[in-house]
Amino acid sequence: MASRLFLLAAIVLFCIALASSDAKIENQDTQRGQEVKGANRRLLTSVDCVGLCRVRCSLHSRPNVCTRACGTCCARCNCVPPGTSGNREMCGRCYTDMTTHGNKTKCP
Repeated sequence: MASRLFLLAAIVLFCIALASSDAKIENQDTQRGQEVKGANRRLLTSVDCVGLCRVRCSLHSRPNVCTRACGTCCARCNCVPPGTSGNREMCGRCYTDMTTHGNKTKCP
């Protein structure tokens, strides 16, 4: 009986220590500009979507529409391609495969 209580107490203390160390790691990563996202806890660097999309859409014929679509794509994919047009493949399949309801490419 005593050994079961000791084992149970050891397991509880281990779980508390593990949860505490995870919280410390998450705090350190968010302070450095990285975010912990998803259940698998991948580290993603934060991207300045507003500034990068403003540059990306600066020469577009409809800059407000472009900036709105770019912001959505940046929030989902955490990437904005360099330059004012083209280079979409630099952000990978997330950026290139996103489409609108009309089956047109969404991301500028």
